[in-house]
Amino acid sequence: MAIEVHGDVDPGYGAVADEFRRNFAERKELGAACAVVRDGRLVVDLWGGYRDKRRTKLWQYDTLVTVWSTTKGMSAAAMAVAHSRGLFDLEASVAEYWPEFAQAGKEAITCRQLLEHEAGLAVIDQPLDLRILGDPERLGNVLAAQRPSWTPGSARGYHAQSLGWYESQLIRRVDPGGRTIGRYFADEVAAPLGVEFYIGLPTSVPKDRVAIFVGGSKAGMALHFREVPFAVLRRMLNPRSMTFKAFTNPRAMTKLPDINKPGHLEIELPSVNGTGTARALATVYGDLATGGSKLGLKSETVAELERPQTPAPDLIFGIESAFRFGFMKPFPILPFGTSERAFGHTGSGGSFAYADPDSGVGYAYAMNRNGYGLPTDPREIALREALGSAIA
Repeated sequence: MAIEVHGDVDPGYGAVADEFRRNFAERKELGAACAVVRDGRLVVDLWGGYRDKRRTKLWQYDTLVTVWSTTKGMSAAAMAVAHSRGLFDLEASVAEYWPEFAQAGKEAITCRQLLEHEAGLAVIDQPLDLRILGDPERLGNVLAAQRPSWTPGSARGYHAQSLGWYESQLIRRVDPGGRTIGRYFADEVAAPLGVEFYIGLPTSVPKDRVAIFVGGSKAGMALHFREVPFAVLRRMLNPRSMTFKAFTNPRAMTKLPDINKPGHLEIELPSVNGTGTARALATVYGDLATGGSKLGLKSETVAELERPQTPAPDLIFGIESAFRFGFMKPFPILPFGTSERAFGHTGSGGSFAYADPDSGVGYAYAMNRNGYGLPTDPREIALREALGSAIA
């Protein structure tokens, strides 16, 4: 059965629409959206498929979807706004703004090290549940007491879930209003750009608008093991590894479909449960790609976002990675954009969004059927390659 695709593309971007349709026809897409903003103009705006497993509810223009770690890019955008307003300095210690953080060998960790996944705080030893995660004070006490897993600044390791929690605690202490990062993002990023993306879904948003996330079972992972780099897979399957521990606390969200359970979107999980439209993601990155003028970014902040980062071994991934200011930068198995100035973030299952300053492009792909490739998915790669040809 043919899946109807909606939306439009500007002349010259037809190949992106072709690949989007092909995702449904040949790559088992369920529901998805793709958007591209170039030089402030929405040049690709596509959506189609279904927002539920039974294929009874069509994906609409305003359907929202959870994008997992692609959320980190939106949290990083909030951090960039705060930096531009002089709320924190990258070379200052986190403890300068958050004195309780200076426990267990963390007193010298800088804001830069934290945002570049070099703080050694990928693993949180205390078991976390939704009650703790939903209470900024309790969570802050847990995070402040955590001892680094490696000497801060000596190595890189993906802070899969913890990065967003630490960012939010830092924002709470430097923001004159004491806002969490979800609230700060809503007020200082989403509102100025007029986009719909949430870190902590308001109860006022009808649940029926949110796409149900499908797939991600252990059986599915076993069947698709060849799509995951062996170094990552080996660590993910070892309960004693830092990788396993980084991805499995809280226990309430060890399987991707857990995000569909009541209460899992309402609390702020700034690394993983951002929910919105691909259009919103592309709009944020589109502004960042052209200097962040609508967000009021200073040139010093923009220069930090665009500065290349040398890929280095990652203690969590087991492969090389590159991060800058909370964003992913291009690295060997994730080449994106037209130069090393590009920055963005992928998410579990296949979502990806990024800014490409050289072309003035903000790109986003989001879907609700889990893919098993890392760091992204063949559906997304096909769209990104088609876009690359269009802007070339």
